[in-house]
Amino acid sequence: MKVISITPRGFCYGVVDAVEMAKQVARDPSVPRPIYILGQLVHNHHMIERLAEYGIISLDNTASRLDLLDSIDHGTVIFTAHGVSPQVKEKARAKGLHCVDTTCPDVQKTHDLIRQLAARGYQILFIGRKGHPEPEGALGEAPGQVHLVQDESDLAALDLPATAKIAVTTQTTLSRWDTEALIARIRERYPGIEVYTEICQATQLRQEAAVRQSAEADVVFVVGDVRSSNSNRLVDVVRDQAHKPVYLIDSVRDIRPEMLAGARTVAVTAGSSTPSDITREVIRFLQQYDPEHPVLPPSTSP
Repeated sequence: MKVISITPRGFCYGVVDAVEMAKQVARDPSVPRPIYILGQLVHNHHMIERLAEYGIISLDNTASRLDLLDSIDHGTVIFTAHGVSPQVKEKARAKGLHCVDTTCPDVQKTHDLIRQLAARGYQILFIGRKGHPEPEGALGEAPGQVHLVQDESDLAALDLPATAKIAVTTQTTLSRWDTEALIARIRERYPGIEVYTEICQATQLRQEAAVRQSAEADVVFVVGDVRSSNSNRLVDVVRDQAHKPVYLIDSVRDIRPEMLAGARTVAVTAGSSTPSDITREVIRFLQQYDPEHPVLPPSTSP
């Protein structure tokens, strides 16, 4: 089968830096133990399992980062690439924990922007995904002045003073197209807003490449974790902008012959938190795949 290997794809520089920092911490015998990550360092369970081999404990549940700290009494805490609120940092220091911050520089840039806007008296609309750790950290930079807007229903529920100075910023891993559409709706309601589109360059380049390079494909696979925001947004943009059948798969073991029925060309991309070897395994399997004699991937039960 013909395979289009979409580029760029996979790890962005923020993920590379976060993973390397965590590994360096684990290798350093002077760092207090145990070593905890406050949530998932990046949203990919393969990467989390690999970090566990270094003795790193990932605390991951539905609790906020602030509440997760209640389960840590000593040792080291690593803040994830998604960023955390100032309240989380203050609580960790108050507990005497050794803190390591792997916040992505693009996320940090957004935190800095929010603080600057808040200091100037702005009400800030933060376009992001509810339940994702990045908005949790960003909203904590200016409680009461930052409002999470995921869709038009959130916009309709806003009740801001008529005289309010309003600015808009965004989560770094969103769909460019969805975000632009929501900003247009916000402008209709608040014509005088200031807009700061903080979708990171790596995310935008991967989305644009996925749309452009999948043009000749019959079906597209996005390799990524179901909890990965950027992986899910890749699925969205391929479906909505390239108008192609698209599947989010965790690994080669998720591929089924019915996904490839009638296909002669397949395109493959990956979320920015997906290890490259996982994606390469998918590409190798598809390259040798014979539509006339379809088989399941290796190590997959019928």
